[in-house]
Amino acid sequence: MMNPYAQLSTRLHALVIFRSLLQDPVVCALDKLLTCCPADRHQTADAWACFCSELFCRSVNWSEYLFSCIAENENLYVLAKCKGEVPALLDDCLNSELCFLQQLSEFSGDEILADMQLDFSLPRWQTGQIDFSGEYRGRLSQLSKKGYGIFAQYSFFTVKDGGLCPVKYPDHQTLSELSGYERERQQVIDNTKTLLAGGPAANVLLYGDAGTGKSSTVKAVAAAFADEGVRLIEVKKSQLYQIPALVDSLAVNPLKFILFIDDLSFSTNDDDFAALKAILEGSVSGRTANLVVYATSNRRHLIKETLSDREGDDIHLADTMQELMSLSARFGLTITYSRPDKDAYLSIVHDLAKLYDLDMEQTQLDTRAEAHAIRHGGRSPRVAKQFIQSLKAQHT
Repeated sequence: MMNPYAQLSTRLHALVIFRSLLQDPVVCALDKLLTCCPADRHQTADAWACFCSELFCRSVNWSEYLFSCIAENENLYVLAKCKGEVPALLDDCLNSELCFLQQLSEFSGDEILADMQLDFSLPRWQTGQIDFSGEYRGRLSQLSKKGYGIFAQYSFFTVKDGGLCPVKYPDHQTLSELSGYERERQQVIDNTKTLLAGGPAANVLLYGDAGTGKSSTVKAVAAAFADEGVRLIEVKKSQLYQIPALVDSLAVNPLKFILFIDDLSFSTNDDDFAALKAILEGSVSGRTANLVVYATSNRRHLIKETLSDREGDDIHLADTMQELMSLSARFGLTITYSRPDKDAYLSIVHDLAKLYDLDMEQTQLDTRAEAHAIRHGGRSPRVAKQFIQSLKAQHT
């Protein structure tokens, strides 16, 4: 007896735009079920159970799962649309495949189950009515916010072997959790809004004392605007030479990217110096309009300079030193995060106490906060947060 759904498998293998679906484990399991012979009840029951097992790990609704796969799919149609060059033939192919995938999403297996004539019940999955064509076209209009491929699934990335690696569990920072430095933080927010609007956003250097919230600001701002189309790529200084090729690959992407370099500093003979300079100055392959560099540093001039550097044997020593010291000037916006004074520090402590729902008399809280700062290297937002967290732990 022939499987009544076998023709669906044939059409599935004829996909062009969404061909990568054939590598999806749930779709692969379905394909095996579609080609089973119902007369072989053992084989069909096994294929049925395998499909359910793969699907139920992710969803109980087959229609919703399949649409989520195509909505986030990186394919040749999406890439062509990002370049603004979609041939009519490709558009016709998309319409045909969406029509088929909608039909596939409504697969319930009823006829297969009836032909098997089992004396026990197999698990059933849910299906639904989804307008694949309409919903997908709507998704395409939102590429600048939702993205595609891994950019639709993740908002934070690192660089590995010259490519992007998604951060599945990023350091969770929110703007509401940050206290103090409102003026400094607003400059980063405004610059990010300019980036989103397609304006001339500046590369930003956040420098100042340790623990003042420079890195937290960048992460929180990126998280706050993730739904608007911002993605953060954290890069180590040693990886800067890989960035030009990576930037080229992002040039036509409709999303906006923050290239984040944390704790940046150089020695005078550092080869990575030239790589960053090229990115900041926008060399031939250095930078695109959808990307900015946000860097943090404890050093205003970014260069670890020694007295021997000033006494070197360079004939044009003054020119060399000026080149090294002017790197920070290549950032369009420099924001200073200074260590807070007593009043600013205690204000941060009070805000965090409210955030953590910590009930303590203010005079006692201030006294203990000051004592904690003395024992832990001075006042800073990081010290204030550590203090509040330790108090909260003691009161739970």
